[in-house]
Amino acid sequence: MNDIEILRQQNIKRNKDELKKLGILYTPLAKAHSTSDKPPAKRRKFEQPTLPPSRSSARIASAPARPSYNEDEKELISLPRKKSSRPASKDVSTMKAEEVAEIPVKDIESIRAGWTAWEPTAAAPARDEESTFRFQDQPTFTPNKSPEEMIREGCFGGSYWRPLYSRRLGTTVADDYKELPTSWISGVDVETFLTSPTYDTEINKYKVASGQTIEEWEAAGWINHTYDVRGWFQWYCRFFIGRRCEDDERQISRWRKCVGETGRWRRMLLKKYVAMGIREVFDDGEEEGNDVSPVMHQTCHHWAYEVRQGDLDRFWNTGK
Repeated sequence: MNDIEILRQQNIKRNKDELKKLGILYTPLAKAHSTSDKPPAKRRKFEQPTLPPSRSSARIASAPARPSYNEDEKELISLPRKKSSRPASKDVSTMKAEEVAEIPVKDIESIRAGWTAWEPTAAAPARDEESTFRFQDQPTFTPNKSPEEMIREGCFGGSYWRPLYSRRLGTTVADDYKELPTSWISGVDVETFLTSPTYDTEINKYKVASGQTIEEWEAAGWINHTYDVRGWFQWYCRFFIGRRCEDDERQISRWRKCVGETGRWRRMLLKKYVAMGIREVFDDGEEEGNDVSPVMHQTCHHWAYEVRQGDLDRFWNTGK
């Protein structure tokens, strides 16, 4: 060891002694010794699905907390959401969200009157051999569930027709379910299947929660208050009965992009069947032993579509 190095070591020792006297000497902790020579396992990176993940455990155990839609909690329900950092996707309608949000609301009473001041102008749809509905004036709109079937099978957690406070209009809407044809709700427990203040997953056909609240739809600009203050399903009920309005093209465009022949959610659900090697369609549920994404099934059901055998056969054969 040369003289310079000896001097450096002496300086280091002297400095440590001084620090000890002052009580500020830092002694680093020894690193934890691993009992294994193996390198730490790498974490798998999972791609986030576009839709909520499908259920992998028992229905009740995996059921999410039930949201409340009580009028007193309307301020909590309608809190503004953070803007997504992802670029906005193209609007699925012919009317932009900001255009919907700019509907004048000065004369609430005239808007309310417009919700019921219409008469059916179109014929009832016919049903083909695959149970698909065919509307003469809208050939690209081909749902296979009627509004009555959706209600009786269970949809929207039984809360779709609950008293609804619209922040856009500044008013509460209630009892508008009474405009539905009597035959659609005959024998139906209205308080359970239509106007429940609490979203109940057990009411839904597939026993899972799916979709967003009407308040969230309103905040996103997806509701044209001039025609249907509750949005898509209310529009579908009135369209099915025979009403026609300027909002039809927008709503049908949204339906096509969700569950039409090339609709996003329809294709995702059919891909699930193929990925699991399932070639026969039957109701999803634990009783049958099938677990093909109940959440996607319920989402499609809310858009008046249910996977049929012909759809699945075609998808297996062509991927379309």
